[in-house]
Amino acid sequence: MKQYSAKNIRNIALVGHSGTGKTSLAEAILYLSGGIDRLGRVADGNTVCDFDPEEIKRKASVSMAVAPAEWKDVKINIIDTPGLFDFSGGVSEGIRAAGSVVITVSGKSGLAVGAEKGFKAATKKGIAKIFFVNEMDNENADFNKVFEEMKSVFGPIVCPLVVPFVQNRKVQCYVNLLENKAYAYKDGKPEEVPVPNMGQLEDLKTAMVEAVAETSEELMEKYFSGEEFTQDELITGLAMGVGRGEIAPVFCGSAYTLEGVDQLINGLIWLAPRAESLVGETATGQDGNQVELTVDDKAPEAAIVFKTIVDPFVGKLLYFKVVSGTIKSDISLLNMRTGQTEKIGKVFMVKGKKQTEVPFVSAGDIGAVSKLANTNTGDTLCSPSRPVTLPGVDFEGPCLSMAVFAKNKADEEKISAGLAKLMEEDPTIDFYLNYETNERILSGIGEQHLDVVISKLKSKFGIEVTLELPKVPYRETIRKKVKVQGKHKKQSGGHGQYGDVWIEFEPGTKDELEFSETIFGGAVPKNYFPAVEKGLLEAVQKGVLAGYPMVEVKATLVDGSYHPVDSSEIAFKLAAHAAYRAGIPQASPVLLEPVGYLKTTVPNDNTGDIMGDINKRRGRVLGMSPSEESNMTCIEAEVPMAEMGDYSIMLRSLTQGRGYFKFEFARYEEAPPHIAQKVIEESKKNAEE
Repeated sequence: MKQYSAKNIRNIALVGHSGTGKTSLAEAILYLSGGIDRLGRVADGNTVCDFDPEEIKRKASVSMAVAPAEWKDVKINIIDTPGLFDFSGGVSEGIRAAGSVVITVSGKSGLAVGAEKGFKAATKKGIAKIFFVNEMDNENADFNKVFEEMKSVFGPIVCPLVVPFVQNRKVQCYVNLLENKAYAYKDGKPEEVPVPNMGQLEDLKTAMVEAVAETSEELMEKYFSGEEFTQDELITGLAMGVGRGEIAPVFCGSAYTLEGVDQLINGLIWLAPRAESLVGETATGQDGNQVELTVDDKAPEAAIVFKTIVDPFVGKLLYFKVVSGTIKSDISLLNMRTGQTEKIGKVFMVKGKKQTEVPFVSAGDIGAVSKLANTNTGDTLCSPSRPVTLPGVDFEGPCLSMAVFAKNKADEEKISAGLAKLMEEDPTIDFYLNYETNERILSGIGEQHLDVVISKLKSKFGIEVTLELPKVPYRETIRKKVKVQGKHKKQSGGHGQYGDVWIEFEPGTKDELEFSETIFGGAVPKNYFPAVEKGLLEAVQKGVLAGYPMVEVKATLVDGSYHPVDSSEIAFKLAAHAAYRAGIPQASPVLLEPVGYLKTTVPNDNTGDIMGDINKRRGRVLGMSPSEESNMTCIEAEVPMAEMGDYSIMLRSLTQGRGYFKFEFARYEEAPPHIAQKVIEESKKNAEE
């Protein structure tokens, strides 16, 4: 493939709901443009973009892939993103590199949540949106119904450019309103046919022309004067509207049979913003001020790393988008996160899993580089002569956590190293050791996400693991004041051991033990006070109910006695232990459970169901308020952490993936008696085992 300048490059992310044909569309574009000589199928596991073993096994995309195509002297960097919600990290990566998105919608099943999410993400990034209604070869497809759905959800910016002419539930031809031509397809090849008489054709044309007229005063004047727009004026006006986000053109066809795909590609050439027209990006200089970058081959280099692939044998492959300058072999670039200079080795053009070495990657284009050990996704690589930091990749945070256990004890220590590698590849994974419960905790976006992570852990690093619900870090405290004696006395020839203390235990206000003394007359020498405190600090690590740490306990040393020969620090430490064992059971010990603050955003229609679910989880709803997003409500509540294990799964199911939440620890509260009893019994059972 030859090198292209920014004015002849289009960076297009394919987004949409799972199963709407994004990967098939990418394959169709590559095939029609001559990029591949055989049309692969997702079901057969032989497409260019679904090359990961997990994708071939699951017959669905689980990560983002890049594949460039050439069409009429223009390079289209196709960025195929996953449609499954669990792999939204791939969508974040793709949209970070893209200048526009093609949102796939099923002509059969209609508008789905994935299309809405893709539209929102593109709007947030400020990039162009183009629709492709797929699966029009299916006899149950209904373009008009889908188009009306799109208008009701996305508003008047939706503008039809290619519409089907259907007879006997079969598309006879596709009418291109922009060209005012119709095309029938046979074996995927277009043949121009007369434009059919369609009742709504004039209305659709009028809608398109009105959309174009609103893009400039000059075109508006021409429209009101009754003059017809030329095709060039239509294309120019549409391109302006698409670039500004005022128009979202709609194409249709079938990626599977190649119908209408050529018209979509032409539309991308005409309407999708060119890489050079995206006026670069706003970076942050070392002084904290904003720096406007232009898409210029001759400017100092600046590139954003938007994806990482980790291979245990080859190392890391980093995908980058060049915002300015030209990146080539043997130059040194500054990593703004680490402050270190990275030597660029070979640079590649990537098509699926295939890497082709190229002499350089110019501004506006996408490439890859390997063997940069200290560079990760979201890092900025730039010229040392102009240090700037580009905005990183905005990832969704993990919301489902599970405890990880190795099937083979010998692999216990390998888990951390393997997951660290996978976290470089997928920043939506989180992994840490919970020292309190002594469990390794793996967090991800959903069940399928974690399933893929453990599958990769096995295939790439040979580590087999199982997942279990994490233990809840309960606490224990007391509700009553007691005064008890603790005495340690032992005589076994020679010096004995003697320590005697009287300690008052009462409820405190701090998480850690509060220790004080009110000894008079030297009943216990001062030099033994630290030993008593140390003994108590050790003792409160294990409560008397279920073995959880004691909190909010105040202990006061009020009296005691000592032996001038047999007393020692260890004796007083053991005496403190004895006082703890005797006193805490008398002080009305109770179990505390962690309670978190939940902020969940859901569609208005689901608020009743969500509040009912929160109540079932023993939660307390604190309030509701309208969200910044239209037709969404924000619910705030406090919920015990023990009840939140499957909340993300429930929320996705109940809201069809539209809802999202944040949950963080707030405080500890006394657990209800039936919950406390269950936890205590389980703790005793585990201790016996």
